[in-house]
Amino acid sequence: MKIDVIGDIHGCYEELQQLLVKLGYALTSDGWTHPDQRQLVFLGDLTDRGPDSLSVIRLVYQLVIEKGLAKYTPGNHCNKLYRYFLGNPVKIQHGLETTVREYVTLNDRERQKIKQQFITLYETADLYLELPQVNAIIAHAGIKQSLIGKKTKETKSFVLYGDTTGEVDENGRPIRKDWAQHYKGNRWIVYGHTPVLAPRIVNQTINIDTGCVFGNTLTAFRLPEEETVSVPSKQPYEADRFRSFD
Repeated sequence: MKIDVIGDIHGCYEELQQLLVKLGYALTSDGWTHPDQRQLVFLGDLTDRGPDSLSVIRLVYQLVIEKGLAKYTPGNHCNKLYRYFLGNPVKIQHGLETTVREYVTLNDRERQKIKQQFITLYETADLYLELPQVNAIIAHAGIKQSLIGKKTKETKSFVLYGDTTGEVDENGRPIRKDWAQHYKGNRWIVYGHTPVLAPRIVNQTINIDTGCVFGNTLTAFRLPEEETVSVPSKQPYEADRFRSFD
């Protein structure tokens, strides 16, 4: 098994297509396929903030649900969009407003179709993926060692939102602990959620959210090669969005 894990896309559909081409995938009648039968894995936050979230949903739905060519595990933005589509009360902010803006321009038939596609994608997804074939765990915001193998409320919170302290910084963003420093396992944990300027490897973990939607790059991590591949973003650069661990 050979996989390409793609970090937080956030509606950057054009960059996603460019990354797929750079990784060696080609668009055929069966969707995006690789001559070496590599498998794509999407680690969440498909939508919000970027310019074309609905096209990302359609592409991932086709690959995961229709063709069975890829795997997907959700992020916190996916969870919020899912709750919005269910009709639950959610605040349309922090990026969701961009996806909703796209959604409401569709006709009734198109709205129903994209809503059902995303609900199906979300409801059939595992909270996180354990892939023993490549000695890896794929979890949107990561997962600490004591939670691996569990599907508790604490696990869900950690996987979707990270190791939060309950406090916020001066910009109103959640303060998170650097859980990767304490990881002692020998399986790769591939995650995103917190934008960094370059893929960050700590112990056997790697953060591949390189902030495409904030103007940096979109990154994939290849296993078993343990290589990263990136393409530049077409979005405006927002320096204050990136976390420094110095």
